[in-house]
Amino acid sequence: MLASLRKAGSVARAVSAGQKRFLSIHEYQSVELLNSYGIPTPLSIPAKTSQEAFDAAQKLSSTGSVIKAQVLAGGRGKGKFDNGFQGGVHVVESPQQAKEYAEKMLGAKLITKQTGAAGRICNTVMLAERRDPKHEYYVAVLNDRATGGPVLVSSSQGGMNIEEVAAKDPKAIITTPINFEKGLSLTQGLEVAKKLGFSSLEAQTEAANIFINLYKIFKDKDATQIEINPLAEDTNGHVLCMDAKFGFDDNAEFRQKDIFSLRDITQEEQSEVEAQKANLNFIKLDGSVGCLVNGAGLAMATMDVLSLHGGNPANFLDVGGGATPETVKKAFEIISSDPKVKSIFINIFGGIMRCDYIAEGVIKASKELNLNIPLIVRLKGTMETEAKQMIKDSGLKILPFDDLDEAAERAAQLANA
Repeated sequence: MLASLRKAGSVARAVSAGQKRFLSIHEYQSVELLNSYGIPTPLSIPAKTSQEAFDAAQKLSSTGSVIKAQVLAGGRGKGKFDNGFQGGVHVVESPQQAKEYAEKMLGAKLITKQTGAAGRICNTVMLAERRDPKHEYYVAVLNDRATGGPVLVSSSQGGMNIEEVAAKDPKAIITTPINFEKGLSLTQGLEVAKKLGFSSLEAQTEAANIFINLYKIFKDKDATQIEINPLAEDTNGHVLCMDAKFGFDDNAEFRQKDIFSLRDITQEEQSEVEAQKANLNFIKLDGSVGCLVNGAGLAMATMDVLSLHGGNPANFLDVGGGATPETVKKAFEIISSDPKVKSIFINIFGGIMRCDYIAEGVIKASKELNLNIPLIVRLKGTMETEAKQMIKDSGLKILPFDDLDEAAERAAQLANA
């Protein structure tokens, strides 16, 4: 179960055979989705300008409010903006203070432990009414390999890192299998609520209904995970979702148009967005050797061999079996746009993919983009002889290799020179 929790928290940047991407949405969008299924949350209002933040805080003045930067990353409260402003979550004492906080947040990049040094732009803030929790819980719905289906994961220790809770005290985690077709029954929901320690029958019933409706969203919207942390019982004995994180399966985009229309590409690595448009499987990494490979297995093996010879891959890039000279050129544009890239290693096994197509794309890109980055090329398979002759006739400074180890070693040497 712990493995499932870990996987659920890190799928966003996993390198897999199909380069799976899982859509995430902002907190204010999650609140709207929860409310549409009758799941209670603190009253929340998104704001895209400081004046809208002022107006929202005024509407919430009877309870007081909290302002939250809407950035797709964890650790917002402890984050720091690139303009020096500390923290992406603040209690607001007045509408004027909300306006001042919004002015410092909007348009700035929030840097957290999950964003890396570059941070992520904050285009929206959310004002939420203050609700004082009496106790905080954790609840999630996700797919579990061990049970072969969806499960409800819950704990009475909410408001903290659930992976740490699971590691220190596995018994604190309650895992409840869910029937895929029928969902969670009220009886099951009440049993979980009692185990968690909700104080009254009313609170237990409210919690049970939340569990039931969370699974309905999970199934209806093709979610990969729903995480509520914390789920709180407030001082009035009512249960509500204080914070929510959703992930959705990209394979379901064709039937979840309303959900995928919420995608915010400003929160994504722009080179990955461009690659996706060209149907390239690309994930940006932190190294200095650009990689252009066909086939996910070969791509990962290439990265391993580079590392073995002291190189550090700058990306995962699988051009696939249907690449054309145009898509190869686009791949070069994306790789060469990274200032960290000091050499480019092209490793192609021509099965479905024709080596001459790769060669044509390499030559075209080198000329049109005026590339001055060393190119190390290894071509094997279909139309190999013709491809090698094309590269030789081009007159370009392209370093051809037949041996994988030698090619990887050379690419690493040039990147580290």
